Amino acid sequence: MPCFSDRFRQELDLLMRWRRDVRRFRPDPVSPALLAECLEAFACAPSVGLSEPWRVLDVRSVRARQAALENFDSANAQALSGYSGEKAKRYAGLKLSGMREAPVQLAVFCDEQADKGAGLGAATMPETRRYSVVAAITQFWLAARAHGLGVGWVSILDPERLCLGLGAPEGWRLVAYLCVGWPEEASETPELERAGWETRRGRLIVEVR
Repeated sequence: MPCFSDRFRQELDLLMRWRRDVRRFRPDPVSPALLAECLEAFACAPSVGLSEPWRVLDVRSVRARQAALENFDSANAQALSGYSGEKAKRYAGLKLSGMREAPVQLAVFCDEQADKGAGLGAATMPETRRYSVVAAITQFWLAARAHGLGVGWVSILDPERLCLGLGAPEGWRLVAYLCVGWPEEASETPELERAGWETRRGRLIVEVR
């Protein structure tokens, strides 16, 4: 068991605080070697039953990216229609994806038909496979941030339409569409908070029963 120093713990806390959802990217490319190094964070991530159910598609082609962007635009328009008044005006002014600028775009899936792990720990709660994918994404995100890269999670999408558009195998379920690149700006404060959409609670509420 390694012994971590106070300095390391302080820097880890700083890294987690700077793990922001980035939507504004510079056009500079990300080297394949750097991306591969960050993706190695998936390899050491925890997973239920050691199932390692994550599957990552590197979305590169113009056709695939255009289909994903059209998916977002459609879902975003539908989401906007669900608001009214000042909230609708504020929503319309938000930048909610970096899909037009991000040099790297990754679609991350959960393979819910994977045999690895033999179902251990997922028989009663099969959703734990998806939780495992989220845990792996978090590790990738921190690794990317440690190298100065920004990551943005696009959740305003029709997942079934995206799976079809990317030709994902049967049994793969979309967990995240990630935009990755060099941030245009840096801020410890979440963009939604700066835009006045919501404020961070800043504390953990724990109930004892």
